[in-house]
Amino acid sequence: MNSQDRVLVTGASGFVGAAVAHALQQQGTRLRVLVRESSARRNLAGLDAEVAVGDLRDPASLSRALQGVRYLFHVAADYRLWVPEPADIERTNVDGTRNLMRAALENGVERVVYTSSVATLRVGSDTVAATEDEPLAPSEAIGAYKRSKVVAERLVEGMAAEGLPAVIVNPSTPIGPRDVRPTPTGRIIVEAARGRMPAYVETGLNVVDVDDVAQGHLLALERGRIGERYILGGDNISLRELLAEIAALTGRRAPRVRLPVAPLVPLAKAAEALARITGREPFLTCDGLKMSRNRMHFSSQKARNELGYASRPHVEGLQAALDWFALEGYLD
Repeated sequence: MNSQDRVLVTGASGFVGAAVAHALQQQGTRLRVLVRESSARRNLAGLDAEVAVGDLRDPASLSRALQGVRYLFHVAADYRLWVPEPADIERTNVDGTRNLMRAALENGVERVVYTSSVATLRVGSDTVAATEDEPLAPSEAIGAYKRSKVVAERLVEGMAAEGLPAVIVNPSTPIGPRDVRPTPTGRIIVEAARGRMPAYVETGLNVVDVDDVAQGHLLALERGRIGERYILGGDNISLRELLAEIAALTGRRAPRVRLPVAPLVPLAKAAEALARITGREPFLTCDGLKMSRNRMHFSSQKARNELGYASRPHVEGLQAALDWFALEGYLD
């Protein structure tokens, strides 16, 4: 990839997409970003990028955005664990991905990096570290978001087998700056930093600095094998450990009360019912509780071996996230 290569990034107004766009800018590429007319553009500040207005549900706008593009990073996704209309997630994550991949083929894009998720991989309560060799079936996925990402990943795999020059990356749980929405994990960081998480459920997750994930995308473009998937992860930790680290970094007391999942289900149902009235995404959801029963631990060894991927200690990303949230007023 050189300075004359035009690269399109979808989702650059979001968390991971912004990190990918900034990493590409540092390499001096001719950057173009696809954003919806209604998208907040806070994360585009400081980017020297051509803005293409379009929508994943509008194939004509995608063809326009891809004209003259050599490489495509499809990072955009509807990442919500709860929505009033689950079909909205599928229309963006599945139908939108299909539209974009077809447009990439029609416009002669040389290489595609598709951002999937570790949500497409099978884990259980006793998982040590899941790998790329354990894909989920759509029927096994919990919730609309996970199901949509599984279906979309299988779609990209199938198209790659028929000639789409696509490499798939599966980020774990990214943390760091520019989490404007914030993501579900970002919300946990904010609430814990504000002292509003006095208890926790026992679960595991894999946490990674978002800028390491971005570098993994660039390595996948350069070195990834067509049709293969690569986990871009960091450190496997428990939620209790994450909350204790946040407490230590913010001078608060770490939560000591461990809550069982079952009694929280009625609260999650009530929170979802209230969300249907207010339109605000609930902090506690039924699908989130179901997922917490599994240990979301993963191995990035394949990406390390084949791509040269590396990740720094996740605490550095956590500190960067806290610094950014504080600077932007999220912790007031």
